[in-house]
Amino acid sequence: MPDRWIDLDGLVNMRDVGGLPTRDGGATVPGRLIRSDNLQDLTEADVTRLVEDLGVTDVVDLRTETELHLEGDGPLRRLESLTHHHHSLLPARAPESADEVAARALALPRRERDRSPAFWSEHYLGYLAKRPDSVAAALAAVARARGAAVVHCAAGKDRTGTVVAMALDVAGVPHEEIVADYVLSGERIEAIIARVAGTDSQGPVLRDQDVADQTPRAESMQAILDAVEDGWGGAEGWLRAQGWSADDVGALRDRLTRA
Repeated sequence: MPDRWIDLDGLVNMRDVGGLPTRDGGATVPGRLIRSDNLQDLTEADVTRLVEDLGVTDVVDLRTETELHLEGDGPLRRLESLTHHHHSLLPARAPESADEVAARALALPRRERDRSPAFWSEHYLGYLAKRPDSVAAALAAVARARGAAVVHCAAGKDRTGTVVAMALDVAGVPHEEIVADYVLSGERIEAIIARVAGTDSQGPVLRDQDVADQTPRAESMQAILDAVEDGWGGAEGWLRAQGWSADDVGALRDRLTRA
C-alpha cells in the first residue's frame, strides 16, 4: 500500500486513493478521488493546499442536514470556485433528536452483541438499500468532477468508506486492495474519534464509546463487496440497476483510471 496520506492541520483522516492497482495491470490515477473526515476545521493554509496544490474542484458531503446545521459552513463552502454536492446517506426521520441522528451517522452499536464486523457490514449495506439515490449521485459527482473530488462524512471511514469502495470496485481495483484502503483508517482511529468527539453534532453520543468499537475491520468491508458481487455482479451492476448506462459507468471508471 503506497503512502497516500494527506496531512493537513484541520483534519486527521484524508488520503488520495490514487496509485491502487487494477485487475487489468493498471492503477488508479492520483488527484482524482480523495477521501476524508469532516472539512470543518481547515486552516487557510489547508484550503490553499487543497485547491491550489491538489487541484480540488468538487466536494461531496455525505453528512445529514442535521449535521450540517449543527456544524455550520466550513471554509470550503465559502469558495465559489468549488462545486459542492450534498448527498446524505441516511434517510430523514421525523421527529428525531440531534443525538439520534448522530448515533445513526456514526453507526453506534446499540448493544454489546452488536459490536461485530457483521453489524458494520449490515449498516453499510443499509446505505445502498435505503439511500441508493445518494450513493449513485455521489459517484456521479466523482465521475463529472473537473479536478480532484473530495468525498467526506464526519469520520471519513463508514459512509465515505462505502462510497469509495463502490468507486474503486467500478475502477477494477481488486477486493483485497479495497479492503486494505478501508482498514487504513484504523491507523489513525484514536485521532479520528478524538476529533469527532469534539464536535457539536457527534460529540455528545461518542464520548462514552470504546475506540475499539469504531475501528474498521477487514471483514466488514469484505462482506459489503461480497454482497454487491453476489447480488449485482459488482458495483457496476448495482449502478446499472439504479439506472446508469454503460457509458455512465465507463465515465466513472475512466475518471479514476485514465491519466
